[in-house]
Amino acid sequence: MREQGLQKPEGHSLRTEKLSCVRGDKLLFRDLNLALLPGQAGLLTGPNGVGKSSLLRLIAGLLDPFSGSIQVPASVALCDDRMAMDENLPLASALHFWARMDGKRSGDVANAISALNMEHLAEVPIRYFSTGQRQRARLARTFLTAADLWLLDEPANGLDSASVERLGGALQAHLDGGGIILAASHIALPIDFDVTLRLTAMERMETQT
Repeated sequence: MREQGLQKPEGHSLRTEKLSCVRGDKLLFRDLNLALLPGQAGLLTGPNGVGKSSLLRLIAGLLDPFSGSIQVPASVALCDDRMAMDENLPLASALHFWARMDGKRSGDVANAISALNMEHLAEVPIRYFSTGQRQRARLARTFLTAADLWLLDEPANGLDSASVERLGGALQAHLDGGGIILAASHIALPIDFDVTLRLTAMERMETQT
């Protein structure tokens, strides 16, 4: 029997209790417990297809859990392979649009662009970006939110070593400011993780008639 999962803002921590996820007939994970406090970072590891991306989307509120509960901080930002910006706009204009939506200032946009060394791309339409540049644009959008919890799905994909170092600096600054990070990454990120959670393959669900 499928239970309605509970997701609610409460305090400033991230917590899951007995969280289970099913996609189709496949049980991705069951009874997953995770807790991260302000200033802490968690790393998700495991082979492809075991539910790392699904867990991030569950926490972001984009999927419903099969069972269990999720407690999240007041604001959450997910960075995955989706470009949540108008690709016909120059980077700065696209970020300014979201800054207005989020109640941020122009200086916040400049800081997000600078954090990833993208000043020279500020007036270039996103559709012309390379794979690595597109990834940095997605990260800049995440940084701009200043959300309490950053959910990062393979954040270093397509980045060169210098960009990974810049990413690490931005992540550490977020943690130092009391933010929380949960990342799934097969590329080593230059920060210390307080929690490492390895997901493994589970069984398929039996169909009952």
